[in-house]
Amino acid sequence: MYKAPCSRLTGFLGLRVKQKLVQIAPRCDRTARSLIYLHRRDPSNWLTYQQLNFLKRQYVTKNSSELHQRAIPKRDLTIVDERDGNVERRVERIPAINPELPEVVPLSEDVTHKAQPKNSAAKPASQSGTAPKASVSHLAATTVEPPHVYVETEEARQARLDRQWKPLKVDVADLPDVYARLAKIKLTALVVTTAAAGFAMAPVPFDPVMFFVSALGTGLASCAANSINQYFEVPFDSNMNRTKNRPLVRGQISPLHAVSFAFACGIPGVALLTLAVNPLTGFLGALNIFLYTCCYTPLKRLSIVNTWVGAVVGAIPPVMGWSAATGSLDPGALLLGGFLYCWQFPHFNALSWNLREDYSRGGYRMMSVTHPGMCKRVALRHSLGLVALSTLAPVLDVTTWTFPVISLPVNLYISYLAARFYHKGDRDSARKLFFCSLWHLPMLLLLALTCKKYSRSQGDTAAPSTLTPPAS
Repeated sequence: MYKAPCSRLTGFLGLRVKQKLVQIAPRCDRTARSLIYLHRRDPSNWLTYQQLNFLKRQYVTKNSSELHQRAIPKRDLTIVDERDGNVERRVERIPAINPELPEVVPLSEDVTHKAQPKNSAAKPASQSGTAPKASVSHLAATTVEPPHVYVETEEARQARLDRQWKPLKVDVADLPDVYARLAKIKLTALVVTTAAAGFAMAPVPFDPVMFFVSALGTGLASCAANSINQYFEVPFDSNMNRTKNRPLVRGQISPLHAVSFAFACGIPGVALLTLAVNPLTGFLGALNIFLYTCCYTPLKRLSIVNTWVGAVVGAIPPVMGWSAATGSLDPGALLLGGFLYCWQFPHFNALSWNLREDYSRGGYRMMSVTHPGMCKRVALRHSLGLVALSTLAPVLDVTTWTFPVISLPVNLYISYLAARFYHKGDRDSARKLFFCSLWHLPMLLLLALTCKKYSRSQGDTAAPSTLTPPAS
């Protein structure tokens, strides 16, 4: 008997719930789509709850799914009566701001005198109302300052022009210094010195003309490689304190001028080594330019492998000197190249340790920046390698057995400094190792030259040229 009313009640409630769901379904769908859209957007552009709550409180109200803009009421403007005494008191304060104006003092006195009749009935109201108005307008007209005109001095004008971009004007008298810095003259001198050491260490009679030609060609090739290197690294050198004064960074010469100088040095240098010395030496010179400009330079910003590639580049000049004297690649040439290869790691790693901030600012991936522990280990390892190579020199008939003995103190000293650098890893130990490497290499090459072993006599080299064909 109670089934029918309950069924009707249940059906009525179900109908009402269904109607409500049908009404809110579009809004739920829009809300879900808006949430999905916010989720797919960049998280930095998402609106937080605090932002939404703030916007709702300040500007927006929502009612019946409609958005209404509520404007913030403006503040009431206060209308000031010019006949009020406050205006006259404000006018009295104006002359105190600019007391140097001659018209202000008598005008302020006039205004104060006219302010007195306000409380007395002797003067009519019309005069008391018009007098302050006229005095205010007259004071406003007299206190307006003329626009200040800035007169630029000659020194300021010259300083402003110096800060502006201007066309390059190359002074011929400055070109030698610019070319010297573009070619990294100190580094080029080191390259020529190592090549000369390789030429002098060769077990053949010394030829002064060939020595001069090979040194000149090697120097020109080094100038070309250094100039192209600076051309590629202008944007990065400008961020480093060590290189920000280079000619291309400062704009002393144009990039086209620098590239022209590089070609003017590289082409004659390689041609001189190929034609006047021998093709092998010319090939090594061209290979060194290629490795330095196309491999080492871009790798500096990609991987720490650049240090090993740069060590190979530095090891080639003594091999070029040996090949210029002998025309071949003997084990002695590779031994001298090994000396330069091992020496560069304690030298450069100690240098780069104190320049980590500069290299990091320039974006160079050096061991001292990305792998500081490896930087110290590699420096110590290759310092000990110099002792092993010195012992190997008499085995390859490059020097006598005296060389490992007399070179042992300098090799042990640089190894000791490398060990201190490995354990401490501070600026002082890196600086000492770097300065030791500056005199260690010339000392080592000089000791090797004094212990040079002449395995080829002058008669042996001249014998093939004096052979005559057998009589028929």
